[in-house]
Amino acid sequence: MLCTCWLHLLSTLLLVSVALAFEVLVSEENGLKTGVYHSPKFVQGAGSVVDKVYFNIDFPRGHIALKSLNAEVVNEQGIPIPLHETYLHHWLISRYYAPKEDNGDTESKIIRLRNSGVCQNLGQYYGLGSETRRTETYVPDPFGIQVGNPADIPEGYEERWYVNVHAIDTRGAVDSLGCTECRCDLYNITRDAYDRPLRPDYIGGLLCCYDQTQCRIKEGFNSIKRNMYLRYTVKWTDWVDSIVPVKIYILDVTDTGDRTGRMNDSVRLTAEHGCKVEYQVEACGVSSNGCLDNKKTGIVMQKAGYVVYGVAHLHSGGLGSALYGEDGRMICSSIAAYGEGKEAGNEAGYIVGMSTCYPQPGSVKISDGEALVLESNYSSSQRHTGVMGLFYLMIAEQLPNNMLLSVPVKV
Repeated sequence: MLCTCWLHLLSTLLLVSVALAFEVLVSEENGLKTGVYHSPKFVQGAGSVVDKVYFNIDFPRGHIALKSLNAEVVNEQGIPIPLHETYLHHWLISRYYAPKEDNGDTESKIIRLRNSGVCQNLGQYYGLGSETRRTETYVPDPFGIQVGNPADIPEGYEERWYVNVHAIDTRGAVDSLGCTECRCDLYNITRDAYDRPLRPDYIGGLLCCYDQTQCRIKEGFNSIKRNMYLRYTVKWTDWVDSIVPVKIYILDVTDTGDRTGRMNDSVRLTAEHGCKVEYQVEACGVSSNGCLDNKKTGIVMQKAGYVVYGVAHLHSGGLGSALYGEDGRMICSSIAAYGEGKEAGNEAGYIVGMSTCYPQPGSVKISDGEALVLESNYSSSQRHTGVMGLFYLMIAEQLPNNMLLSVPVKV
């Protein structure tokens, strides 16, 4: 992802000027520009955790339409690193405004910008995890994510971007899955990053694998430190009036909010949302049939429109996620793909991709105030800690007239 809570990000901010060992590569074909960038270097040994935020990263500038963004962990030679060596728990990219003369990006001076979703602790524009290499993020024409609009930037400020990288080195781990699921006993953690004691029932999750924590490795394992980078590839076009802007919404199956009524088994929620980001899947037991953990929540979309794109973010053990409308119709289903080998992008036992939804433009509409149902399915053949059930949507509030005319009318 995908993704960690907004407050957790603030605890791991690292103000670093970007000095890369790689050149920025930018190309253009038929008006579509592609940039290949790298995060600052981070160093990892066996079992170590990096969870850092780097401000003012290299990123396309100006008034543009973002078309896609993806990322992966590579070494100093630019070779992709497989998940069974360095597990990419999540990467997140977000934008903000900073004073032009300020190179330090002091927290008190910057203005954070966030997606249009209701979860205040999920503010990123993009974010994926182990599935990043084989998950499509392209925004189809004539749509685009509008950024860098001069009319929106306060006087004396400029638009910048930051990236959060959360990577877990599992070389030599006594329990690789336990390390990637941040089991507290494997990290010997009883207090969070703020030095607050953990709840007695909290046995795994983000609170136990924060920056510079260490997962248990096999006795005698030779831990060789490596220099690593997040390589992220951005596609964009210059903004023109013919592009239709889309908004990003991130939904969370742990969103509890204030329950004020029910409709079609979905829970209506007020604006006060409680997005917990992660949850725990208990083992089903030997007498259970199916071993399926199904979690649901209801979410009211106060302002919506036409669905352009949809995808889920799940962790190991995840099977798939689906979003339903108030009338029970399927809006989008996103299914996990698992690897079968050892090479990067096909690692056995890991989610290496999520299926995406690209409905015919104008064919799937969410009404303002509609109560949606989000469900997330995990295998419960064993316990899983710190799992997530996020859902990314891109929504256009309006469509061009010529596109509206081509949409079949339901009678």
